[in-house]
Amino acid sequence: MNGNEIKNPSPDAGGSGSRTSSRRYLRWLLPLVIVLGAAVIAMVLVATRPHARRARPAATARLVEVREVEFVARPVVVEANGTVGAAREVVLHPRVGGEVVGISERFLPGGVMAAGDTVLSIDPADYELALQQRESALAQARAAYDIELGQQDVAREEFEMLGESIAPEDRALVLRAPQLEQAAANLESARAAVEQARLNLERTRVAAPFNALVRTRDVVEGTQVGTNTQLGTLVGSDEYWIEVVVPVDRLQWIDIPAGNGGQGSPVRIYDDAAWGDGVWREGRVLELAADVESQGRLARLIVSVPDPLALDSGGEAAPRLLIGSYVRVEIVGSELPAAAALDREMLRDGDNVWVMNSAGKLEIRPVEVAYRGRETVLVTGGVAAGEKLIETDLAAAVAGMALRAEGEEPDRMADSPATAGGATEAAADGKGRVRP
Repeated sequence: MNGNEIKNPSPDAGGSGSRTSSRRYLRWLLPLVIVLGAAVIAMVLVATRPHARRARPAATARLVEVREVEFVARPVVVEANGTVGAAREVVLHPRVGGEVVGISERFLPGGVMAAGDTVLSIDPADYELALQQRESALAQARAAYDIELGQQDVAREEFEMLGESIAPEDRALVLRAPQLEQAAANLESARAAVEQARLNLERTRVAAPFNALVRTRDVVEGTQVGTNTQLGTLVGSDEYWIEVVVPVDRLQWIDIPAGNGGQGSPVRIYDDAAWGDGVWREGRVLELAADVESQGRLARLIVSVPDPLALDSGGEAAPRLLIGSYVRVEIVGSELPAAAALDREMLRDGDNVWVMNSAGKLEIRPVEVAYRGRETVLVTGGVAAGEKLIETDLAAAVAGMALRAEGEEPDRMADSPATAGGATEAAADGKGRVRP
């Protein structure tokens, strides 16, 4: 083949160029197809997405404890404190002096003695001798009087024998009238001396003047005592007094006898430290003191407690009161004809209460408080009998909030979409229905 011969391209060379162009087209077309496909799929998903409706979350009624209002006749109970003291107290002194030769085994602090029991004895020897001397003097005075009576008879006979008339003043002398008066006076004096000696002898025995509890004893056997010596202190065991202080505005509820023979308000006495919880003694208001306590402007009442040592019951049925104890008292005063008793904690923000109405909603109402005790208040208006008062403390109490009492089924409420606030989307299925 010469140099002028034309060379045709080989078939293999043409096929290779075509394939290169196809690859170039595919390199640009494939991403475009993927992007377009993704866009179409996204549009389809957006077009077919579920349409969720907005709904208010279900509201659960708050569980509360309630108490039904009950109006009945209730007494006003005035709570106060007081100190136990003796209704009668005496410091024993002997009426005669001498040596103490005997002391009762019950004459010691805390001992109980009956009226007339011997507390102690003083040596009676000197007083027995004095009585014998006074009795001898009495015998002599009686003999002298008898002799003078005989002299009177002799003088009268002699005067009658003379038959003379004399002046009246001379007649008394002749008939020995002054001598008779002197003998009679000596006789009466001797009799009085005997009685005094006998009385002194009896006073060597010192007795309890009334039923008593021994508070102190200040002597022992062998002590030399005089009329100024303090033997001990006795307090009456038949009755104790409790001095109670109460605010002046509480007196209107308390019955005070004021010496008219009536009975005062009954009183319950508590000494939790000595007797334990729930144990009490009963007494009655006896009198109102004439003045008020200067510091707190409080009135002072005297409460009488009979048989404070529980001696009549054998010491088993009731606890003993202790002199000087600080006790708590409840004075049962006048009665309110119709009142509801509420715990003080049930008053909210002043004199308001929380009421659960028949629809299970909270109502906040003011009430009329007739009396305020330490733990209880008496209400006479603002609520009706049978209504339910809420005892549970609610952190955020709002009028109209849903409530339910213990034992009731939970009550769930849902508001309409138009009024729901703070709504959340509910899950839906592929057909746009809300799933439960």
